[in-house]
Amino acid sequence: MVLRYSKGARSERELLLRLSGINYSVMRAAGSGVNSLSPDIIAIKEGRGFAFECKAWATNLLIEPERLDSLQTWEKNTGMQTFIAWKINNKGWFFIKLNELLRNGKNYTMTKSKAFEINRTFEEIVGITAQKNQAEG
Repeated sequence: MVLRYSKGARSERELLLRLSGINYSVMRAAGSGVNSLSPDIIAIKEGRGFAFECKAWATNLLIEPERLDSLQTWEKNTGMQTFIAWKINNKGWFFIKLNELLRNGKNYTMTKSKAFEINRTFEEIVGITAQKNQAEG
């Protein structure tokens, strides 16, 4: 359990620094993995905000229904698009919208192959490509 927490916390800090590096104001929620009241990371820039629930799992993603409900409530109450930010070993970050998770028995899941198919990137989420294209145009 300590190893999983350490890996997860390290991944959260990595995403936080990446967002900060492109001038987002960011916050890592204390105890987010314990109390499930808020996502792990909140990022805001120029009035535009995102929330991220971070996972660093080698196997397929699994989210408990209570946790998904909490994240959906957060998204509705704040108006911030909320993503599952999934760091997959040797593949990088994949960003999953809450409504893309599929019910599988008691939990909600996402397979690695489905995440690869969606292939939503960090740059797409924060609009780096759009900003570059506007600057070049």
